[in-house]
Amino acid sequence: MKRFLMVLMMGTVINSAPVSAGVKDNSLTVAFKRELETLDVYQNSSREGVILAMHVWDSLLYKHSSSNTYFGNLATEWQWIDDLTIEFKLRKGVKFHNGEKFDADDVVFTMNYIADPKNGVKPQRNVAWLKRAHKIDDYTVRIELDVPFPAALDYFAGPLVIYPNEYFEKVGSKGMGTKPIGTGPYEVTSSKQGEEIVLKSYSNYHKDGPKNTPVIDKIIWRTISENNTQFAELLSGGLDWIWQVPSDQASRFKKQDKFTVSNESTMRIGYLGFDAIGRSGENPFNDIRVRRAVSYAIDRQGIVDSLLGGGSFVVDSACFPTQLGCDTEVKKYSYDPDKAKQLLEEAGYKNGFDISFSAYRNRDYAEAMMANLADVGITTSLDYTKYAALRDKVQKGKIPLMFMTWGSYSINDVSAITSNFFRGGKDDYARDPEIIEWLTKADTTTDYLAREKNYSLALNKIADQAYWLPLFSYNSNYVYSKDLKFTPTIDEIPRFFSSKFK
Repeated sequence: MKRFLMVLMMGTVINSAPVSAGVKDNSLTVAFKRELETLDVYQNSSREGVILAMHVWDSLLYKHSSSNTYFGNLATEWQWIDDLTIEFKLRKGVKFHNGEKFDADDVVFTMNYIADPKNGVKPQRNVAWLKRAHKIDDYTVRIELDVPFPAALDYFAGPLVIYPNEYFEKVGSKGMGTKPIGTGPYEVTSSKQGEEIVLKSYSNYHKDGPKNTPVIDKIIWRTISENNTQFAELLSGGLDWIWQVPSDQASRFKKQDKFTVSNESTMRIGYLGFDAIGRSGENPFNDIRVRRAVSYAIDRQGIVDSLLGGGSFVVDSACFPTQLGCDTEVKKYSYDPDKAKQLLEEAGYKNGFDISFSAYRNRDYAEAMMANLADVGITTSLDYTKYAALRDKVQKGKIPLMFMTWGSYSINDVSAITSNFFRGGKDDYARDPEIIEWLTKADTTTDYLAREKNYSLALNKIADQAYWLPLFSYNSNYVYSKDLKFTPTIDEIPRFFSSKFK
């Protein structure tokens, strides 16, 4: 019924949709489905947290999504002293939103805070290579690595944003989570958890950096979990921009001239994760034949064709194809339900079994996979919950079968995905000693051929043992006011500071 009502709404209201209210006062209203559990981005690993960080904070470096070129941001110069040490010369004259002066103390504090596992920052498992930072003078720092890590600059240009040391030491993570302070092009003026964040352009933003001085004065960031509510708000003028719009609805918006519809590929991939070692207790996935059976049972191409569309494609390896070190020539699991049934019978599950199936997004994708599993005798009960709750259960080892996604923090290096899930950390449901050894070698050498070889060994074993079933790449449909000039990017980070009303 909801879908029918939405079709009616789009057929009648769409042609009389009002001009964006944002044009009048130069404010942009956007909507995201997932609630930010905290505005402290080091305690938040969601995509929405990455997007917020890009607008409220700055990193030492900046990397345009369309190139592999690094630009200075909070740093103006950088050089490798040796394989384990990098020196940054910092930008002078930068101030945080509260007036605090940016200098070496902020960089040293932030890097040492991130590097210390006791602080429990969410990306810590991805920066185990980070040892410590120390101050040379007020505008020079040296950052030491525990081990050589070729992808370090990607992190310094991405998720490792700089916090104000004085403010954070005063308010802590809780204070940063409710009233964040950064140096970025926008500052947070108010927030209501689960409802709305209001950002205004920062008048003292450094104008000689690689991010544009924002043209749009205010961004109203709303949390709206339901697609139909987002569509209704967009049609009524309550929203200017939405994303992750299902293909069928994007097609409806495309048929009229009130909105712009854009489709962009992303680095995000979906995957099925299996509890291969029994972290959640004894379960059928301890048997490789069952993991392979499920892999053959899922019609990945069918899901891509019927539900994702756009530029999405089936992924066979546990990485995004463009990532450095991603070997795509691994064991492949074509859709073969008969083979799946045969493997289940060999494993002692001729009549199938019942299992919980956990997911946090794309319910229709999950339901399609559940139908595939039912076809081979596996009965699943859907545990559909919020990302934060599912992430916590996963990391505590409580989930036997999960459908999740990963965007690699938009880092174009295999280490941003494989090392998160297969190097023995909280998300590792394989704990395979060989894979851990290969990934450790690959992550900690500057020898490109050695990296390539060890990543290939790890990725091939992950596929052969069916520790994961990579599913498909994601693309995203953006629908926004025709009055807005906006450019989607493959790294899945909308840059509103580069947008403007026409």
